[in-house]
Amino acid sequence: MDYRSSDSPGLETHAGPRSEDVLPASATAAVKVVIVGGFGVGKTTLVGSVSEIRPLTTEETMTQAGVGVDDIAGIEHKTETTVAMDFGRISINDQLVLYLFGTPGQERFWFLWNGLFEGALGAVVLLDTRRMDVSYDVIGRLEEKGVPFVVGVNRFPQAPRYPMEQLRAAMDLDESVPMVDCDARDRASCRDTLLTLMRYLYTLTTASTEHQ
Repeated sequence: MDYRSSDSPGLETHAGPRSEDVLPASATAAVKVVIVGGFGVGKTTLVGSVSEIRPLTTEETMTQAGVGVDDIAGIEHKTETTVAMDFGRISINDQLVLYLFGTPGQERFWFLWNGLFEGALGAVVLLDTRRMDVSYDVIGRLEEKGVPFVVGVNRFPQAPRYPMEQLRAAMDLDESVPMVDCDARDRASCRDTLLTLMRYLYTLTTASTEHQ
């Protein structure tokens, strides 16, 4: 069997990670954040839009195995699905870096969530107003595990629009939980949603310190 050597024409070699993947020397803190939501709400899109490195995805083509198991009502055009996790990274500033872990949405893959939640400081819940019911159990699991979260209402084209107060009531969310508009396709919108989570976590930490 013939092998191409490192001197072979057309074969690029890289010593170590790509420059764009290296953390800045000024980074002093890294935080794990999970992006959660029901099946097809835009988690993979969000991670890919906001990540400053090439995101790792575990999307596979949907097959007949999911027929009758995965609810695709309202997202019939969807052809791929995350089966393990998505991973990306974003630097909030020179010191703070967020590691993003997108969870699989189908309930049959929820057994993977325990490992993804471990060590997470907080979460972003993506909400699709066309299929709000897929997020009820997601929020319930976060509350059960005590993971702080914010809700990003992913504005899909042609999706119905509701006032935030109406959505909050429908999801039975506490008034203290932030809800924001989010376009998972837009980097700036995704970044702002993550900043909302960071501010919320800071508020929780400050309040906890004041009560000690």
